[in-house]
Amino acid sequence: MNTIAPTRTAAWRDHQVDAGLGESLAVRVHAAVADGAELPARCPLVLHLPGGAFIGGDLDSGLPTARLLAESGSVVVSLDYPKAPARPFPAALQAAAALLRWLLRMRCRLAGTGSAIWVAGEEAGANLAAGLALWARDQRLPLAGQLLISPLLDPRMASASLRAAGQGCADCTIARGWHAFLGREGEHPYAAPLYAARLAHVAPAFVAVAEDDPLRDEGLAYAAALRAAGVAVQTQRLAGPTGWPQALTRLASLQSPWAAELRCSLRAFLAEGLACCPIVRRPSRRAGPAEPEAGASAA
Repeated sequence: MNTIAPTRTAAWRDHQVDAGLGESLAVRVHAAVADGAELPARCPLVLHLPGGAFIGGDLDSGLPTARLLAESGSVVVSLDYPKAPARPFPAALQAAAALLRWLLRMRCRLAGTGSAIWVAGEEAGANLAAGLALWARDQRLPLAGQLLISPLLDPRMASASLRAAGQGCADCTIARGWHAFLGREGEHPYAAPLYAARLAHVAPAFVAVAEDDPLRDEGLAYAAALRAAGVAVQTQRLAGPTGWPQALTRLASLQSPWAAELRCSLRAFLAEGLACCPIVRRPSRRAGPAEPEAGASAA
């Protein structure tokens, strides 16, 4: 593993990864937490993208979701991706795509021989995870699934759940984030997956929303669109109050009843997916460009 002075804690290590972008990527690797006495020979490997409305968030604010995923039995690699407005779309997705290719080469070392890779995120990170899953499909890269928690997917901000929460106005954080993130790209399918014209053959999805979540309706709409395209989808609709998506940035939330329920569902989804995955081999060099390009898509 390419590292520069990793920072050690009881639960994770911080690394600087050279993924071929000309600048290193800051990642945090979380060890899987066993449900029983010991870990299996192989674990799910999850590329995690924190939330923050595209303009904020980092490895620390993403720590609760990363720990939740690790406690679901997976090795988690969280990425501190570039933020808008300084780095609008597709910078964050390019960083995530480069890390995905790197993880495909390192998966056996990180999670055991025969492991497979999922992409995951909360809020804006779930948007990036969904876009990355579309890109991976178009590049024919092996991806076991996508884990979308309270996904931020609708740049039109027209859902009833968003309006009921008093959000969606021009000066709210979500609106500022969308404006900064999209730049000139409008509704590029990798940036706004809810409006992608072609969703077929994307990796199986787990979509989690909460009754009191302002992003509930767009998450459910995306799950329905994936299902209509023939994609295997599992949807979890948690009872409130949860305080999502803000609660997903607080470690104390991991003691909440919804966290226990979500942890159990994630563990089952990941274990089922891993059992169905053959040993994936190193992708061909003909798989396509190393990162997404703005303005062109097969989605």
